[in-house]
Amino acid sequence: MTSVLRAENVRKVFGTHVVLDDVDLDVPAHTVTVLIGASGSGKSTLLRCVNLLETIDDGAIFLSDREITDPRVNVDEVRQRIGVVFQAYNLFPHLSVLDNITLAPRRVHRVPRREAEDRARALLDRLGLAAKASDYPDRLSGGQQQRVAIVRALATDPTLLLLDEITAALDPELVGEVLNVVSSLKDDGMTMVIATHEMGFAREVADQVCFLADGRIHERGTPPEIFGAPKQERTQQFLRRITEAHRL
Repeated sequence: MTSVLRAENVRKVFGTHVVLDDVDLDVPAHTVTVLIGASGSGKSTLLRCVNLLETIDDGAIFLSDREITDPRVNVDEVRQRIGVVFQAYNLFPHLSVLDNITLAPRRVHRVPRREAEDRARALLDRLGLAAKASDYPDRLSGGQQQRVAIVRALATDPTLLLLDEITAALDPELVGEVLNVVSSLKDDGMTMVIATHEMGFAREVADQVCFLADGRIHERGTPPEIFGAPKQERTQQFLRRITEAHRL
């Protein structure tokens, strides 16, 4: 299958701390790769490097076979092809839901206002938020805000969608509604890389699961391989801790 994203020997260092160490990753088109691992394992940093929010120190990252970590690359053009959803929503509080969603299509992609608004309303309707188009973010629940953030990322029709711990800031009862949206995107064939602590969700939605620790991918495989029969001791220890924590 054609790769949408490929990372080769990626290394990222903050001071003397190695955050990513010789990371290789291949994400075929229309598949979902889920990154799991403890906090500080490098999951979020890897996503930030893919979106060029961080500069890598070694290696290379390719988007649809074009190296995007080449210093000559236009960063803004690359980001136009990548949708990103963060755990903190990052909606503009002074803009309505509709204006939050249409800002990038209109200002960056030069889409006419009517066309941008029609697409935004269609996406809002699909995610059960049609009635919230005129509301401001502070009138929405956390789950609604996160769904709006997902709509905003989809509004530019990205080649790749990055989701960084999108349920971490949500109350437990709101987690399900956001994960249902992501599952529907998988059914549509959206190519995604997801960092998450939700192991049940990872098992359900992933085509490929990568376990990170100390900035390295220690093990990768299908959900049955990683969750049912992990080969590496580090993976086994991590999953045992997660299981024990859920029993408490």
